[in-house]
Formats: sequence, structure tokens, C-alpha cells
Amino acid sequence: MPAPEQPVPPEGPPTGPRDHGNLPVWETGDLPEPLPLTGRNVLRTIGPGAILLAGSIGAGEWVVGPLMAVKYGTAILWVATVAILLQMVFNLEAIRYTLYSGEPVLTGIMRLNPGSRFWGWIYILAGVAQLATPALALGCANVLFAAAADREPTAGDAGSLMWISYAVLAACVVLLLSGRSVERTLERIAWAMIVTIFTFLLVANVLFVPLDVWGRTATGFLVPRAAPANMDILLLGVFAATAGSGGLGNMAVSNWVRDKGFGMGSHVGAIGGVLAGGETVLAPVGRVFPPTPENLRRWAVWWKYCLFDQAVLWAVGCVVGMFLTVNLALGTVPANAEISGYSVGAFQARHMAEKLWVGFWALCLLNGFWILFKTQLANMDCLTRVVADAGWAGWPRLRRWPASRLYAGLLLLFTSWGVVSLTLGGSALSFFKVLGAVACPVLAVASFQIIRINTRFLPREIRPPLWRRAALALCGVVYSALAVASLFSLFVSGE
Repeated sequence: MPAPEQPVPPEGPPTGPRDHGNLPVWETGDLPEPLPLTGRNVLRTIGPGAILLAGSIGAGEWVVGPLMAVKYGTAILWVATVAILLQMVFNLEAIRYTLYSGEPVLTGIMRLNPGSRFWGWIYILAGVAQLATPALALGCANVLFAAAADREPTAGDAGSLMWISYAVLAACVVLLLSGRSVERTLERIAWAMIVTIFTFLLVANVLFVPLDVWGRTATGFLVPRAAPANMDILLLGVFAATAGSGGLGNMAVSNWVRDKGFGMGSHVGAIGGVLAGGETVLAPVGRVFPPTPENLRRWAVWWKYCLFDQAVLWAVGCVVGMFLTVNLALGTVPANAEISGYSVGAFQARHMAEKLWVGFWALCLLNGFWILFKTQLANMDCLTRVVADAGWAGWPRLRRWPASRLYAGLLLLFTSWGVVSLTLGGSALSFFKVLGAVACPVLAVASFQIIRINTRFLPREIRPPLWRRAALALCGVVYSALAVASLFSLFVSGE
């Protein structure tokens, strides 16, 4: 892909669509010409879906999915299929706004009433509540401790787990600040980990899971059935959220699309890592294109690249990843096995070593570490870049610093809070439940807001068709119901 153009300050009064909401009007320009649509160019162009997929195969696929399947059986697995399909529509509609304007979808939401700072603070607080507590770092610590001590950790090992978690956070900070483009750094790591993780899962499933388990797992994903009577509703909400990307991660895909240079994002710039040297330029206001025949032709090609990125790479990858991890758990972990919060991320290794081959203890722990580490890395970037972009658009005084330095400062701030929250104590599973309880309301509210911005600010020619609006509204309704049930379970029932 061509390198992103450096944003050029407007000369004279800006020109753009008359209705620009509560932020400054966009500049205008033509939609960049995409590469011709070929198989080779698809692989060269897609990438945000790989980052999102590598982050998705974490709390949901490696921890919550197997936990739910072992505890409740296959009757609830269809929830993952529905959740991934709904989140795929959510992701694509968030990207639609970014392709047109070059702005992340949260910036579009900040253009809505009652104002940019109101919505900016709402999503900043939601992001901090969901992702500032480093649940996946603690999951990584569980795995690393198990590898070093040759046993699963218990509550008595909380101190050691805390210090290992600190080291995981430090490694994430260094990686995120080291690349000239944070998005490019994440993408390279994501592709390497996807290949490694899926290879391990596929080989282990083919060699060791009986065919009858494959059939029961596939039926669970495809055939809706009633949930068990003893279902933990809060855990179900976590499962439905983390089966995909879990709320803020779904919104962050539009930030990665902007930094990758999709559509009008190539006019806006990207966030770079401060340790790489140099300064990147990021425009505070996007740029839109008039719906001319030539721009609409280019739009159709860009949209096809986005479909490959989200519908083929991300959605199919999420379903396959969830299937393989759940299938492996059902084939190796005894039904109704007791799994403590301190063994989350490592319990699969013990059962695989006992039932299959002792060497799987180390192999499974290594695989689990990469899964959880990549998700922690993506979560830290997701929270930091969403807050940085919200501040960049809604608080002009923050633009006194380059975008990369604002990103670095926020990353260190959130990492410091992560250290504090780990010091206060808690297991990885308890942190996962909080993550899911916040992710459902984020998906619920943002679904309806994305419908609004895509039908208000986009030209009629590229607005979502009615069936997509209906699917996104269904996403909002489903996650609204899960949010109410999860919050009731969390606060009223004391779970």
C-alpha cells in the first residue's frame, strides 16, 4: 500500500458537508485509489482483522469458552456463533465511517449530541473500567508460574503471580513504543502468533480429540438450545462479549483501519512509537470525499478489502479458534472439573499432560502464554489509542504534544494503574467477569450510535442498507439484554 500522506493544514475556510455535528467540519478530497483486487493484494492490504483476531483469541477462546463448555456442556456454544456474527456487522459498520472520513468511529460518536466531551468521557471511563485492570497479564502469570514451578498456581502463590504480571506489563509497554507505527508493530506480531497458535490447536485436535467429541462440539455451535438452569449469567455475558472482541476492541478496529491507511485514513496519519525515533503527524479532523462515480468505484473496492479483513479473516478465525479450543477442552478435561481462578490459562495443560502426553504440559503452557500475552498487548493498545484519539479530537489543548507522545504518556498512566490494581489483589477470573460486565453495555450503546452516524453523516450512496441497520440494531438489543442481566447479577446478586 502507498505510504499515508502527511496531513496538510487547510488554507482558508474548510469545505465539507454542512452537517458535521459537534466537532469541526471535515476537509474534502478524493478517495485514494486502492490496489487492484487480487489474492496477493488482499494479503498485502488486510491487517486490522489480524490484530483483532489475535486479541480475540484470548479471554474468550482460551479461558471463558473452555470454562463454559466444561462446566455447562455444549448447549451454550451457539451463543458464540451468534455473538461473532453480530460483532462482525458492528465492526464493518464502524469501519464504514472511517473509510469515509478517516476518523475513528469514536470521533464520529463524539459529533453527536449532547457533545464531544460528554461522549468522550463516557467512553474513556468505560474503557478504563473494562481494560485498565490487566486480567490477561495475570493469566500470563498463571501460565509462566505453572511452567516454572511444574504445577498450577494457587491462592498462596498470589505474590509471585503479581510480580510476574508486572514483568508482562513492562514487556507490553516496550513493544508498543518501539515501532515507527504502533499498528504495524501489532500487525506483525499478530500474524506470527496466529500461525503459531492455530498450528498447535489444529494438530492437537486432529491427533487427540475423538470424532464423537467433534460432532458434539459442532452441533453445539450450530444448533440453538436452552441454557442450563444453573447458568452463571455474568459468565454468560462475558462469554458473549469475549467470543468476539469484547466491546472497546470492536471500536478500536476503526483506529487500526485509520492507521493502516484504508480509504480516507491515508490522508489523516497514524500514531507512532516514541522509542522508534521521529514524530508522526496525526490530523485532529478527518477528510471526506464527494460521492462522484470515480470515488464510488474506489469505495466498492475498499469495501471488498474490508469484507475480506473482517468477514473472512476475523469472523471465520474467531469461530475456528473458539471451536478448536473448546473441542480440545471437551476432549481432554473431565466434565464438571473444578477450575480455580488462579489456574485460569493453565488448567488445560495439566489435563492434556495427564490424558494425552506429558510433553503437552510445556507445549500447552507455551501456547497459552502466547494467546494471553497477545491479548494483553492488544488490550493495552486498544485502551490507550481509543483514549488518545478521543482526547486528540475533543480536547485541542492536548495537541500541544505530538500524538505519539500523548499515546506514550497515556500508556504509562494506564500501566501504572494496572500495577496498582494487581497489588490490590484478585484472580484472573474475577477480573474477566468485570471485563465482560462492561463490554456488553459498550456494544449495546455503540451499536445504535453507529447506526445514527452512518445515516446522518455519510452520503446516501454509501449508507448501510436496511438489512445491515437491522442487524446492527439486533446487536444493540441482544447486548442490552445481556448488559442488564450481567449488571443485575454483578451488583444485586453479589456475584
